[in-house]
This record gives sequence, C-alpha cells and structure tokens, in this order.
Amino acid sequence: MRELGLINGRLIEMNDNVITMEDRGHQFGDGVYEVTKVYNGKCFALRPHLDRLYQSLRAIRIPATYTFEELVQFHEALIKESGITEGAIYLQITRGAAPRVHPFPEQVVPCLTMSIRPSGPSNQEMWEKGVKIILIPDERWLRCDIKSLNLLGNVLGKQQAKEAGCYEAVMVRGEHITEGTSSNFFVVKDGIIWTHPATNLILKGITRTIVLERLAKELDLTILEKTFDASFIKGVSEAFLTGTSTEIMPVTSIDGKAVHDGIVGPITRKLQLAYTKLIDEECGRN
Repeated sequence: MRELGLINGRLIEMNDNVITMEDRGHQFGDGVYEVTKVYNGKCFALRPHLDRLYQSLRAIRIPATYTFEELVQFHEALIKESGITEGAIYLQITRGAAPRVHPFPEQVVPCLTMSIRPSGPSNQEMWEKGVKIILIPDERWLRCDIKSLNLLGNVLGKQQAKEAGCYEAVMVRGEHITEGTSSNFFVVKDGIIWTHPATNLILKGITRTIVLERLAKELDLTILEKTFDASFIKGVSEAFLTGTSTEIMPVTSIDGKAVHDGIVGPITRKLQLAYTKLIDEECGRN
C-alpha cells in the first residue's frame, strides 16, 4: 500500500511538487473540498459526496470541469493503484492559478487535486465508551453550508478541544448550538432526537443525512430539526456526533459534566449498529 495523489486526472506521488504559487486555493482559500471514506476497497456514499461537491462549486461560482463519471473513475484509480482498502480520499477543487487579485480572474482553469491515505488508528474504543466535548463560540462566516477551504475557525476550535483533552468542540452561535468543528451534533431528549436544521449556519453532513433520511426511518425514530440552546442539553439523555470519519460517535461528557449517566445510550447504539450494517452492505464487508 502507498499513499498517492492525483492532479487534474494524472496520478502522482505524494511528495511531487505540483501546485503553483499563485493557485487561488493557496492564496485565498478559494475552493471547495470533500472527503470520502474507503471501506473494503470501495468508496462509501460517494454519490452524495459528489452531489454536495457540485453544490459547493455552484455556490462559489467555480465551473465544474469534470463529470460525475470522471470523478468516480479518479476515486477508483486511486484505490486500485495505491492498494489501500481501508482509508480516505481527499478531493479539492480551486478556482485555479492567476495573478493575485480579489475578483474572479478571467480565463482561469480550475485545479483538481486528490489524495488517498490509509485509515489512522481505530476509533473503536471511543465508539464503545463515548467522548468528551466542549462548547465554544461559533465565530465562523455565515455560509457554513458550503464545504469551502476556509476552515480557520474550525481549526482553532479543534485545537481548543485538543488542549482541553476533548475529542471535539461544538459551537454556539448566539444562543443556539450549531455543530462541531468537523461533525454534526445531535441530542436525545424524551426519546426524540434533536439537531440544528440544515440552514446556512451548518454543513449538511452526509452522515447526518443518512441518519435523518434513512436510519431514523428504518429504526422508527423521531427526529426534530430544530434549534436548541446550551441550557436545553442539561436534561438530555444522550448526545452524539456524526461525520464521515467520525461515523456515529457517542458523547458522554459536555464541558466536564456527564451526559445523563455517562454511558452510551440505547438510541445512539442502535444508530451505530445500523450505520455499520449499511457500510457492510454497500462496501461488501463481512
């Protein structure tokens, strides 16, 4: 197995120098990205990831220069040539390279780069026992629904969580809890699952969508997409995070206080099992 990269359809070694100094992703964060998990040598939920990629491109007015079928082929080529069966593929598209000015340059060609790496250490123990999170102010811009390269607020929040000995920082804008720095956030109260609605203030996560539109229906669970504040979560019985790498991650402590009895709850556990089953079915895992 080896880590590999790809630029504009051409496979490269990860240490090859390929990005020009005046690429707008490098200078402005002028681009979008996606991350897709690989299980058993197959991409999981690739179509919704690519659908969201095209939505993000339209939102910041970068033309799509590759078809859906071409992007699928690039993902498959990285998996095949790298030999990686369990890992993640990172994809980004920038507006391209041009002399540095703020307005969109004319006649510039977008730049596609991709990379594949094997999975890091297993999250199994955290999935079993749950994780600690902290609440922090949400100081990001107002278009969090676009999966853009502008992640400084997320980076600073994640570092704050790390320094606090926590897995994640969940953000609060005004009075309302929005989402984690790299995850969506859910709580369970009186048997009902609550999460922030899919507005411009959060990213409409792929795993979040799978939970809302598929798993909750299969398990006959009730979900409310409705705002709630920090005081609301004091009485919740469960909390969990969702994300491509996070999967379904139980939260057992918030700001140093146990969620309910500090043990992973039954609804979270049901969702975990259902999500794992879905991965197994789509990617042919035993």
